[in-house]
Amino acid sequence: MLNVFTACPGLFYTTSAQDGILSRLRIPAGILNTEQLNLIANIAENYGGGYVDVTNRANLQIREIKQDIGIEVLNSLQELGLGSTNPRIDHIRNIMASPTAGIDTQELIDVRPLVRAWDQYITENSQLGELSAKFSVCFDGGGKFSVTNCLNDITLVASQTGEGCREEQKFFPTGEWGLDPVYFTLLICGSQFPKKFPSTGIYLKPAECIPVLAALAAVYLQHTEPRLHRKPRLREVITNLGWENYLQQVQDYLYEHHGNLFTKLHNKSLVDRQHKLTLLNSHSSQSRKLYHLGVHRQKQPGLVYIGVVLPLGRLYSWQIRGLVNLANQYGSGNIRLTPWQNLLITDICELDITEVKQEIRNLGLSYSAININSGLVSCSGKLGCAAAATDTKSHALTLGEYLESHVCLDSHINIHFSGCLKSCAQHHPGDITLLGVEIEAEHETLERYEVYLGEDNLPKFGRQIYENLPFEEIPQLLTKMLKVYQTNRVNSQESFRQFTNRYDIPELKQLFTAESI
Repeated sequence: MLNVFTACPGLFYTTSAQDGILSRLRIPAGILNTEQLNLIANIAENYGGGYVDVTNRANLQIREIKQDIGIEVLNSLQELGLGSTNPRIDHIRNIMASPTAGIDTQELIDVRPLVRAWDQYITENSQLGELSAKFSVCFDGGGKFSVTNCLNDITLVASQTGEGCREEQKFFPTGEWGLDPVYFTLLICGSQFPKKFPSTGIYLKPAECIPVLAALAAVYLQHTEPRLHRKPRLREVITNLGWENYLQQVQDYLYEHHGNLFTKLHNKSLVDRQHKLTLLNSHSSQSRKLYHLGVHRQKQPGLVYIGVVLPLGRLYSWQIRGLVNLANQYGSGNIRLTPWQNLLITDICELDITEVKQEIRNLGLSYSAININSGLVSCSGKLGCAAAATDTKSHALTLGEYLESHVCLDSHINIHFSGCLKSCAQHHPGDITLLGVEIEAEHETLERYEVYLGEDNLPKFGRQIYENLPFEEIPQLLTKMLKVYQTNRVNSQESFRQFTNRYDIPELKQLFTAESI
């Protein structure tokens, strides 16, 4: 292991947690083959707690490591394409992409080549390891499942020009991209700070994406002090420089290093390309993200993929091996992790889907979007993080088992456990959020929860409805809340959030108290 300071774990930069050492595998676009998965299962079993956790960046974490992973094992991971061949950039955040890239029936462009190209670029440029470990890039192919709402420093979203945008199409030579050319719009820190960093309005051809990313990162690096332990985030650098100043420096870098490319393509400066265009094929990731669960047709004729629910993103070694056998027997030997902590098994013949469903059930897993575990989210909790006030992961697993046996859901519910105010596991309000807190009582510290109901126009957690509840009261309370919702909603199409937003907090508390369910 490298002895380098970083708060973010990697394969070569492990981090100590409350339950042991934590190691994280960067998996660009979340795509794994079965040989890689078998090795991961062996490492989790021989060195860790016998399981892996899928993160909200489609990484894999191996937890409860009690001894150093041997150099020969690390070499095997590198040989199989897991873990960067350049340890100096291994801690940089995973490259995120549309989980259905290359198989999506609605995508505008397959972004996997861009993911590989950017991964190769940062691997070949060790100096980027001096950036904040939280530096993150995302590619969205404009398909069925948008990842634009996932938090990233830089997001490139595939779009097309529509009617009213023909002026811009002159920069795309006829026939080069088709009748409606595909381009990428550039977003900077937009999903987390929309007021501070609105959409840039800058659009790029696919061939320009990597050079522009390189320029954005290079200017960011120029304003990062290597000796600092805590490296500034990209948004902090832009705030200090000013957006126009930052963009001008990026443009200067492009002309110095890629002048011929940009002149040849359309002789249009980066700043001059800030237009508000009509975008086609845009989707809300909040409303559509769970549609990846269950069975879906691929764009390849006769093939389907199936989205599998992972309880809190956790997979045990025996389940990994079962999925490996399934993917080899019925698919192409590939499994994809999603930023929603689930996975996809791809390239399945339509005729085999009944057998595949049964195999998934045999592994103790589900593929239904209304399964309680499809919307249950938790941070690592007190056992895995010193900042957490409560044992959120264990509590969430217990709650999931309880609700599964006490409530028959017919719609998706998002329940979010957060051990502290940072809300690491989920950055948008859940339908129900359980925030862990500590209270002092008679010379002892007690674990308690505050309960919030989601509301889109309120930050982070939403409206608080209960405070300082012990976990022992939570399962019965939430069971009652969900049954009251199902009994009193306007119709089956009314979501839990729509239902709760029709009432103020006193009215809801009266409902939840008065109803005998």
